[in-house]
Amino acid sequence: MNTQLKLQVTSTPIPDVLIIESKIFSDERGWFTESFNAQDFSVATGLNVEFVQDNHSFSHQWTLRGLHYQTECPQGKLVRVVAGRIFDVVVDLRKDSPTYGKWLGSELDSQHHRQLWIPEGLAHGFLALTETVEVLYKTTDYFHPQSENCLAWNDPHINIEWPLPEGVTPNVNAKDAAGLLWDFAPKF
Repeated sequence: MNTQLKLQVTSTPIPDVLIIESKIFSDERGWFTESFNAQDFSVATGLNVEFVQDNHSFSHQWTLRGLHYQTECPQGKLVRVVAGRIFDVVVDLRKDSPTYGKWLGSELDSQHHRQLWIPEGLAHGFLALTETVEVLYKTTDYFHPQSENCLAWNDPHINIEWPLPEGVTPNVNAKDAAGLLWDFAPKF
């Protein structure tokens, strides 16, 4: 086993949410990185997770997706941006967590190669900050539409500070526009 860590892991104010940075190998030709290596991920994070699905989304600027989660088949997610920049948000829905009801926002972009590990029990969403954005994320469980929920992106109880320019309304689909307010959203 290679004992040289290829990942830098940074804790966040929400327990178990981690910022993960891969080692980048650069030269005059460009760069290379391992975007995921199960062994390195396990050693660096102490987590032994199995990813079963990869998702890829494309969004135009000011598109807001989320805040999504599944109650019966909760998903851990490893999120990264391969083109553009996003404001990535998680909300802690775990009743036994010290940060229950709190949110965390983090910018992810294609230049810095940071990834965000989101454990099960959190709602997740993002706002596209550049003209176009492509986001890839791995999940620890399959999409389960019967238990999918959406927490309102603009819930006043949570009060997420989305970095929207004055006068700009985010582009949300009908499902996200009808997201549940905190008091009515199922929790873990």
